[in-house]
Amino acid sequence: MSKHRLWDLQEGILIGNLESPFYRMLHRMGQMLSRAAAVFINSFEEMEPATMEHMRSKLKISLTVGPITILAPPPSGPGKTGCLAWLDRQKPCSMVYVGFGSVVTPRPPELIALAEGLEASGGAPFLWSLRDDVKAQLPVRLVELTQERGMLVLWVPQRCVLDHPVAVLITHGGWNSVVESISSGVPLISRPFFGDQKMNARLVSGVWGIGVTIRAGVFTREGVMDALDLVLSKDEGKKMREKGGTLRELARKAFGPEGSTTLHFTTLLETVCRR
Repeated sequence: MSKHRLWDLQEGILIGNLESPFYRMLHRMGQMLSRAAAVFINSFEEMEPATMEHMRSKLKISLTVGPITILAPPPSGPGKTGCLAWLDRQKPCSMVYVGFGSVVTPRPPELIALAEGLEASGGAPFLWSLRDDVKAQLPVRLVELTQERGMLVLWVPQRCVLDHPVAVLITHGGWNSVVESISSGVPLISRPFFGDQKMNARLVSGVWGIGVTIRAGVFTREGVMDALDLVLSKDEGKKMREKGGTLRELARKAFGPEGSTTLHFTTLLETVCRR
């Protein structure tokens, strides 16, 4: 935790509304964790060894059984949007993928700044997953400009996209997206919003060194351009990809016959069956 800062914590934990739903959920979890026969986590031992060691000193059984997405079967068929076929036509490790999931959406000024940064970022092709109502918030001129070398779609099979030679993922920093990126060795540009996202972004940039947090925590045209330039063109980006590749191999090794995830999942099954 030494790399984290107080402002990485969600409001409502130390300051702010201590009666917020998020805070009450965490408080209830804290009350229940010590009573649990086992706690299992969508992570893998080699990614967070110090954290797991600490948790085992506090909890009865603490097990890493991830990254779960490695085991998920890919969608069958070519897909309705055609984005995977479009990806196949792009130069390897040149493409930017933008995805914020279905819960979080940047405000219109940030959406415009992100689109402008992508358009001015030196020609990198990009795939952007966004809902139609969000797309309608972008000026028509920007939609037309970005579609000249980008693809805007309603939904993408994210795991399949990341398994393509994607250069970087622009994300809110939610845990599922972070773990999926690690499983595929893809660097991240994070713009965190709430919950655990700021802490995840700090891990990505400050601990694992596999990505960067957008400057000042909000999208600006210049901030997007600088972040893309850093990851795509600078030595720092090369180092991020190397570190990401190391974590990706450790994640896949965790699922081997004697891997940590395999052994922990066996322990989880035994614990459930005994009870």
